[in-house]
Amino acid sequence: MKILVCIKQVPGSNNVEVDPVTGVLKRNGVKSKMNPYDLYAIETALDVCEKYGGSVETLTMGPPQAKEIIIESVCMGAKSGTVLSDRNFAGADVLATAYTISQGIKKCGEYDLIICGKQTTDGDTAQVGAEVSEYLGLPNISNVSSVDGIEDGKVKITASLDDKVVKMAVKMPCLISVDGDINTPRLPSYKIRKSVTDDAVTFVSMNDFADKDTSHYGLLGSATQVERIFPPEKTKERHTITGTSEEQTNSLFEIICKQKLI
Repeated sequence: MKILVCIKQVPGSNNVEVDPVTGVLKRNGVKSKMNPYDLYAIETALDVCEKYGGSVETLTMGPPQAKEIIIESVCMGAKSGTVLSDRNFAGADVLATAYTISQGIKKCGEYDLIICGKQTTDGDTAQVGAEVSEYLGLPNISNVSSVDGIEDGKVKITASLDDKVVKMAVKMPCLISVDGDINTPRLPSYKIRKSVTDDAVTFVSMNDFADKDTSHYGLLGSATQVERIFPPEKTKERHTITGTSEEQTNSLFEIICKQKLI
């Protein structure tokens, strides 16, 4: 059984500048990390392989430095990984991102199970996994809270919906997006890290895809574009309230009213 985990490199801090023209995050020079939800996805894939056999590969879209999270995934137990990297991919919204990833998956081969994290911490849309499955024509289940088994070519899962918990068996190949409480991710192995070679990471560009039309990728291929985005204003203003409990309560009430919070 072949399992692919889609992962993403995200800013390691919420103090990130925004390009005023394109409306996208300025990632150059910003310390990055693997998207936390993707760690749960990798752990889920490794756990399935340990129980039922198979291998795990990872795939990400981003600049060349995104190879670091591929290496991290290998140190956790993945066999290898692929970085989809091309200037034409820059500035993609969720739709263009999902299309690019789907093209990358088709280039890499066929998989029995594709696993994504629920969402990313820099976008929080929780849409890419479902859209990738749509482009690939695969069944999709989101908010997966546990993988209960693999039997007769089907993956048995439990998914948490808004008002209920459902159990189902989904025919493979399929794509699932896992929630953050599904497991506890293992730590990367330092021993493996010392032995990882460049062969563990493969770079793929748009020229390697079947579809080489630049209008389908990046900003050109995006159905939506951010009109305006900005970080919230920060303030260090402080108020110290003294007096009796009644006086402090009245003072606090006056401040809240003045700020028009109630």
